[in-house]
Amino acid sequence: MKIDLFDTTLRDGAQNPGISFSIEDKLRIIGLLDGFGIDYIEAGNPGSNPKDFELFKPAAGLNLKHAKLAAFGPTCRAGIRADEDESLRKIIDAGTDYVVIFGKSWLLHVEHIIKTSAEENLRIIFDSVKFMRENNKKVFFDAEHFFDGYSDNKKYALEVLRTAESAGAEAIILCDTNGGTLPDKIGVAVREVSKNINVKLGIHCHDDAGLSAASTIEAVKNGASHIQGTVNGLGERCGNADLCVLIANLQLKLNYDCVQPDKLKNLTGLARLIAEISNVAFNESTPFTGGHAFTHKAGMHIDAVNKLPVSFEHIQPDSVGNSRSTLISEIAGRAALLNRMKLFAPDINKDSRELKQVLELVKSRENEGYQFENAEGSLDLIILESLKRRRSFFTVETFKISLAEPFKAEKAAAQIKVNVGEKRGAVIKAEGDGPVNALDIALRKALTRFYPELKSMKLIDYKVRVLNSNAATAAKVRVLIESSDGGRVWRTVGVSADIIEASWKALLDSVEYKLSIDEGLL
Repeated sequence: MKIDLFDTTLRDGAQNPGISFSIEDKLRIIGLLDGFGIDYIEAGNPGSNPKDFELFKPAAGLNLKHAKLAAFGPTCRAGIRADEDESLRKIIDAGTDYVVIFGKSWLLHVEHIIKTSAEENLRIIFDSVKFMRENNKKVFFDAEHFFDGYSDNKKYALEVLRTAESAGAEAIILCDTNGGTLPDKIGVAVREVSKNINVKLGIHCHDDAGLSAASTIEAVKNGASHIQGTVNGLGERCGNADLCVLIANLQLKLNYDCVQPDKLKNLTGLARLIAEISNVAFNESTPFTGGHAFTHKAGMHIDAVNKLPVSFEHIQPDSVGNSRSTLISEIAGRAALLNRMKLFAPDINKDSRELKQVLELVKSRENEGYQFENAEGSLDLIILESLKRRRSFFTVETFKISLAEPFKAEKAAAQIKVNVGEKRGAVIKAEGDGPVNALDIALRKALTRFYPELKSMKLIDYKVRVLNSNAATAAKVRVLIESSDGGRVWRTVGVSADIIEASWKALLDSVEYKLSIDEGLL
């Protein structure tokens, strides 16, 4: 059975704290969602703010291959006709073929929030949907707070749905707006609703109880064929149902048709790109798409997954565009390192000289305070060196840092000179919010003349750990840097008694790792 995928990242997801999409951000996300195979994209509420209204004009000019855009908004206000309502007029003016109209299905909201009668609420739902149909719009009706309303007054909640259907809605979406309904109750309600209406049923769940994915799946198993959610579960409060988790479960576990199989392999990349555009930290513990989803640390687990992946992996990582990773740590040992090295040299075995060299070097570095468990970038460079494949992309001739007087507003400044082979670079100066940021900007600015691909790279996280605090200001620090080029994320590490030097080591590894990937060395 085909499941219609409805994405509301640009509308509900934009309500996530800390997110403010520009029009350019939204247009880029629309393109990504369309390319992946999303069926419907809720682009925004044109009646709520000028930015959302302005989006629809350039969005109409996009050459979408698959997705249909939808404008979102409420029913008309109580006491006025639909054709008099300004918000409904703006939805029409947005110019989309599809519109989403939400209305109240819980009497508590009818009586205490919009402060009208049960009969008037049915009237404004009917008139609003009918008005949209008269203006040649295809209408999805969002029954807001449906499951709370169904629990409170089943008869009225069902009457709301029948009213929207009779007015011409072509799909009815049942919303768990508070996000607190248990999955089994959602399943029972959806099954009952399917007996009472004849149009397509949809489900829209929030994650306030941590059950949005389970509830959505339960709804599908009981009759819903249209699912709504956001990429990475973005949304207000605890977020919305994560479409990435839903698509993977429905298609791989339950054999529903969500996207073309070859598109499913783009799922991890989609999740990461949209996190990048949203300017939020990607949750590496996210199922299916997270960096930890197929990462193994315990030695026995690593040994088992090397012998038989299904022993500790519920799906093949590459089916969703992810990959297996094994951590090098005090509880992993030789098996984890061997597993990592085989990615670059499949013929390596437990008796190989290169494995012994890397193992000895890793142990020596760990004794100095390094930790490679979350610094796979630095570890991979060590492996490349043992295999005699590591390349010297550049040399740093000089660098200098200048710091402003403490507590002043001036930024830190850095100047650097790098050489690439026989080509000598110029002295490059840059300012940044602190010495590490200034060094990062200066280094990449100096190198982009030779390696333009570094323009896409940036630091996304920076962590400092004091290793021997009893040494006071002479204590060693470990710096972990997380970097991204918009599609990939990697981590590198540096250790020193000087925080600038530790940061510099991690930064150099980060740039070299990016260049090594682009050269096909990794």
